[in-house]
Amino acid sequence: MTNNSTGSGTKPLVSIVLATYNGERFLQEQLNSLFQQTYQPLEIIAVDDCSTDNTLSLLNDNAAKYNHLFVVQNSENRGHVKTFEKGFALANGDFIAICDQDDIWLSNKIEVLLNHIGHYAIAYCDSEFIDASGQSLGKKMSDTKNMADFNSPLMYIEVGISALGHAMLITKQLATAAMPFPKIFSHDNWLGFVASFNGSVKFVDQVLVQYRRHEANLTNALHKKDRKRILGKKPPRQQRIENAQQRLQAMYDKCPGYLPEKKIIGQLYRSHKDYSLKNNFMRMCLFFQNRNKILLHKKYRYTQLKRCLHCANIFFKMI
Repeated sequence: MTNNSTGSGTKPLVSIVLATYNGERFLQEQLNSLFQQTYQPLEIIAVDDCSTDNTLSLLNDNAAKYNHLFVVQNSENRGHVKTFEKGFALANGDFIAICDQDDIWLSNKIEVLLNHIGHYAIAYCDSEFIDASGQSLGKKMSDTKNMADFNSPLMYIEVGISALGHAMLITKQLATAAMPFPKIFSHDNWLGFVASFNGSVKFVDQVLVQYRRHEANLTNALHKKDRKRILGKKPPRQQRIENAQQRLQAMYDKCPGYLPEKKIIGQLYRSHKDYSLKNNFMRMCLFFQNRNKILLHKKYRYTQLKRCLHCANIFFKMI
């Protein structure tokens, strides 16, 4: 890999970081869409997480044809969060585009996002849903989630935020600031959380990705019934308690002290120490007071009444 953060001329180098694991089924189609990007200069860094199928061979075959594709393999299976983190660390570009192994990018994706990112740490776009065969499902990500600018750490309290990694262009500076990535968070939610400290996550209202939904796709964009069918039952209560505590502790530890949101995150964290009536009531009140930020990712049909009911339900459940 070159060590040239400015690329040729005055145009910045963009690094596409692709994480793979047993992805041979759809990978070539995704790679083709990367090779067809209208923006240059690009480097593509593929980090394979010890695939047991033909993924690595496919990557190496393509790297032999395209000298801007670089392939790295983990020495042991590390999971997608740490695999992306490794790719971010290897990236030489001033900007990084996050890439899953099973989508299809429109040819102008990088160019459009780069034109809109400006002073933001993240710019992200809308996506069209396609099925396993690449056929449109007639629905966009913006039909299921509220696509908006995110400018507060509180917007990342709940999982399921709509700024997803496959649609993102981020600055290398942000990737560095976000490391190390806690495994309890998805990489994209953690990046968005850190980006919200000093500005907002910018939404670009254009469809620039065909987002594939299939039986092995486990992201939050799937319907709840699909996730339940694939993943099975929810984790035991104690595991969910520990997950909530770890998430909030990671957020509290990372959030700068000068932000007023740090106090609120700390209060939410303490409310999960035990589930007494007092703590449950405090958590419910915090959600109610900050509902328009915490629940911003909910679709517009999530009326104020539904937001209030959601907050009331927090008395009986954990985040």
